[in-house]
Amino acid sequence: MSLDPVLDRIDADLPQAVERLKELLRIPSISTDPAYKADCDMAADWLVADLVAMGFAASKRPTPGHPMVVAHAGGDGPHVLFYGHYDVQPVDPLHLWNRDPFDPQVEDTPKGKVIRGRGTSDDKGQLMTFVEACRAWIAVHGSLPAKMTLFFEGEEESGSPSLVPFMQDNAKELTADIALICDTGLYGDSTPAIITQLRGLLGEEITITGPDKDLHSGMYGGLAMNPARVLARVIAALHDEDGRITVPGFYDGVPDLSNELAAAWDDLRFDEAAFLGDVGLSIPAGEKGRRPLEMIWSRPTCEVNGMWSGYTGDGFKTVLPSQAHAKISFRLVGTQDPLAIRAAFRKMVQDMIPADCSVTFAAHGASAAGQMTTTHPAFAQARRALSDEWPQAAAYVGSGGSIPIAAYFKQILDMDAMLIGFGKNDDQIHSPNEKYDLSSFHKGIRSWARILHAMTQTA
Repeated sequence: MSLDPVLDRIDADLPQAVERLKELLRIPSISTDPAYKADCDMAADWLVADLVAMGFAASKRPTPGHPMVVAHAGGDGPHVLFYGHYDVQPVDPLHLWNRDPFDPQVEDTPKGKVIRGRGTSDDKGQLMTFVEACRAWIAVHGSLPAKMTLFFEGEEESGSPSLVPFMQDNAKELTADIALICDTGLYGDSTPAIITQLRGLLGEEITITGPDKDLHSGMYGGLAMNPARVLARVIAALHDEDGRITVPGFYDGVPDLSNELAAAWDDLRFDEAAFLGDVGLSIPAGEKGRRPLEMIWSRPTCEVNGMWSGYTGDGFKTVLPSQAHAKISFRLVGTQDPLAIRAAFRKMVQDMIPADCSVTFAAHGASAAGQMTTTHPAFAQARRALSDEWPQAAAYVGSGGSIPIAAYFKQILDMDAMLIGFGKNDDQIHSPNEKYDLSSFHKGIRSWARILHAMTQTA
């Protein structure tokens, strides 16, 4: 099958592709909030209908949580599975958005046109780059260049509780020659990236309880233990003066950066001043003596994602709170064991709680780090195809993010996964005013068309 007519079709059909993306973006499929369960169902239904209209055999599959979407098409050539997720993060705080997060529009910015709205970059816009590439192939040639399975999840932003059981129950149907994932980003603004390693993720929520009710600080302050003080002491103790994490045994399984990988990353000429400057910062704050890219891609972290206690509304209330709360996440690397770290963290916290207080924990996911094997021929094929589309040659890079599905493909289905995405660092994913560059959307569609062509030409 020839490629040029497909690329021409993608270029001509871009306005319609943007409108289709807007339709999907208007559905508020927030997976973590039960109030949006019907909307998650609606997003799955939208995808099924769109895929069926293209000629896929597509269906919505029930799970104990939000449904999966599975679709099949094509018959010749290698068998390729593509994964994405249709659910999105909550939009809070809503007042920081410049427009309705579920009323997507194309906007002009100093850096070019963008599509603004929740889910534009993570992950509906990226998911649709692959769907639109398939649409163009079918429109031009009447079929796809390979056997294709599409696998769309609705719980990625809420810990994927249904994912592993679903993959285990449907292993034969989902197993392919290779899995493709589009939920990552470019290196810089114009260098396509193929992810070779991902950090794992461990989430913990702690609640420290002191008095059995909120107290008047004038009556009890100084005598009664304040759980907010206890929480502050716990959080402050999680790092030492050099930025190292103090949880006992935390660094078990953390590998040193190899000389070969260090040299390859140095060649990328990462500009930490510009990277931090884009978000109003200037001083690296991680472990002392580590390269900036090393801290982002191959070192573990401990971060406070939220903490609250007492009165936080307008005005002032002299209250001594009954409880203090924090959400804390750990990014993991190498062979760090998330469950062992969870146990060590909880014991460390429990040992710091005064006798007059108590602590409870809530788990929010636990996944190990992932390492991709680049020996599969699809990696070299994709690298060449991406380099033909973008101004800079494609690079193998690490990622500080966590995409557990990549490891699950290997563990459960014994298949390699290749992660390629077209987001940018300033897309504001998980934050107000999320956006996706229109050029990234367009070139992402063209990139997948090129990759499919390259994989099938040499099959």
